[in-house]
Amino acid sequence: YGNFIDDLRVYVRGGTGGMGYPRLGGEGGRGGDVWFVAQERTTLKSIKDRYPQKRFVAGTGANSSVKALKGEKGKDCEVHVPLGISVLCDDGTKIGELNAAGERFLAARGGLGGSLVTNFLPCKGQRRIVHLDLKLIADVGLVGFPNAGKSSLLSKISHAKPEIANYAFTTVQPELGKIMYADYKQISVADLPGLIEGAHANKGRGHKFLKHVERTKQLLLVVDISGFQLSVKTQFRTAFETILLLTKELELYKEELLTKPALLAINKMDLPCAKDNLNELMKQLQNPQDFLHLLEEEMIPANTLEFKDIIALSTYTGEGIEELKACIRKCIDEEAEQENEEYRRKKLLLLQTSE
Repeated sequence: YGNFIDDLRVYVRGGTGGMGYPRLGGEGGRGGDVWFVAQERTTLKSIKDRYPQKRFVAGTGANSSVKALKGEKGKDCEVHVPLGISVLCDDGTKIGELNAAGERFLAARGGLGGSLVTNFLPCKGQRRIVHLDLKLIADVGLVGFPNAGKSSLLSKISHAKPEIANYAFTTVQPELGKIMYADYKQISVADLPGLIEGAHANKGRGHKFLKHVERTKQLLLVVDISGFQLSVKTQFRTAFETILLLTKELELYKEELLTKPALLAINKMDLPCAKDNLNELMKQLQNPQDFLHLLEEEMIPANTLEFKDIIALSTYTGEGIEELKACIRKCIDEEAEQENEEYRRKKLLLLQTSE
């Protein structure tokens, strides 16, 4: 999976408390806590490189003494983690998440210091193994089968420089790029490893891909107008079948993904017969129900994706690229406006109920 890490297993332990002082009823200091703190420009790989042991232990509380009957608290251990982290127990239970810079999560609590209650003996800190699970946060997620031209599209619309080649699975790790607009607005785009049929069942890059789609605000499906065939052994799929199969994979992984706003980019319009294929595809997309018989029953999604816009383009000639950038911007702005409207409505409701 390249140099990119999106899951890290670490050991955390809160500090042990300090000893009490029975003769004078002194209390030992509490053990320090282990905190995860979200910070920009941090990666799971940098944590792994910096702490190869992947162990985080907080300081021990100070013992009670004649000079200081109340011992000082042990030193806290702060671990800087990237944004978009879910914290999971070893059994897969989610216990917290960090999405914005500065957010904190208490990973392991320190033990109590020795006191009358504990017979002046200190308690050990909490200890456990946790998984830091990263889901990329991006405005737009590129979704498509291998070789649909997602990497080429990302390099055309943003400043990212992904590897581009004429074979499937060029992208083996997520690539992030930013679209820059004339008014200095920036929109982040994530190109994720290509899906294959059966990705929902973790085939190919399966869940490694799909979990990153969860955090994107909108989807951009990229489809090869001439169709797609993964290998000689697999069946050839037309552009229409490809769209249905991508929808099915998203639906089987998590139905909520289909409620995200979606755009459709039809790539490789420079190829011969592309115009005829496009006319055929548009007909099929207008009445998808009439063409569902083309696919096997288990491949047909329960709900079809509603596309806000369909853009025909060619990353080779540059046709349609500017139009796509404008559509992405419009879609993101509409979403933001909708969120603001909802927020205003909620505030208004709160004011009315408080009065």
